[in-house]
Amino acid sequence: MNHIINENYKIYLITMDKSDQFWMVMDNGAREMASMLGVTYIWNAPLTRNVNKQIQIFNNAIVAGADAIMLAASDPLKISSAVETAKAKGVKIIYVDAPAFEEGIITLATDNYTAGKIAGENMFYELEGAGVTYGSIGIIGVTPENRTTVNREMGFRDYFQSFSRYQILETLYTNGVPELAKQATEQYIRDNPNLVGIFSTNEGSTLGMGYALRENDINIIGIGFDITEIIQEMIRDNTIKAVLVQNPFTMGYLGMAQAVAALRGLDTGPQFINTGVSVVNIYTPSLILS
Repeated sequence: MNHIINENYKIYLITMDKSDQFWMVMDNGAREMASMLGVTYIWNAPLTRNVNKQIQIFNNAIVAGADAIMLAASDPLKISSAVETAKAKGVKIIYVDAPAFEEGIITLATDNYTAGKIAGENMFYELEGAGVTYGSIGIIGVTPENRTTVNREMGFRDYFQSFSRYQILETLYTNGVPELAKQATEQYIRDNPNLVGIFSTNEGSTLGMGYALRENDINIIGIGFDITEIIQEMIRDNTIKAVLVQNPFTMGYLGMAQAVAALRGLDTGPQFINTGVSVVNIYTPSLILS
């Protein structure tokens, strides 16, 4: 295969964890573009979400001679000083999915606030369609520091400001761990007899919510974020009504192209590229993973 780029750049993708399918798909996109361009590519991340371990992995990549790093920041504040240090050493920073506060060259991500409003809209339509005109709704978040999921929460809450007959409960944070999200769902059910819906803000929280709704066999509207084979089964059997599906492959694929462009001194375009989101439910089988 003839590679497009002759320089042997070393480019890292550092994600929040290596457990979620979301990051695996992103890795596939980055790997495909890296192979086409002929650059050295390394994906690294904590096995499960751990802010300090991610910072350590980031710093190790700098020491190992990274020319560019594609980063999905678990904590945008805590990792910013490390990003600043990397930039001072000439490392190009491309944000994928979740930027840090320290400025990078470009961010490729979902417009998460708007996606949260879309999730709210779908929750509202599902509730109204089921004849449920009032009640409480829970939100399962990741961490209060995770900007991507917090923006989804904000969009969701803002959508329901126009509908006072629905009460949006305090967010329960579960670090994206399915078992903790399952426990959070059970807590919502136990503590709120008028619970009518739950919005889960990422892959792990959506899985946990789905497990709990299946086990409790209760008529609660579940709206989630991201998709796996198990989540698509939950959509098919009506455990979860809908999920919002991002484009992690595009983030990885275009993020790698942007990293190489930056290293070659080429124009990388706007500072933010919205990689889009789709609603997947039982009525959109063509959008469900095959």
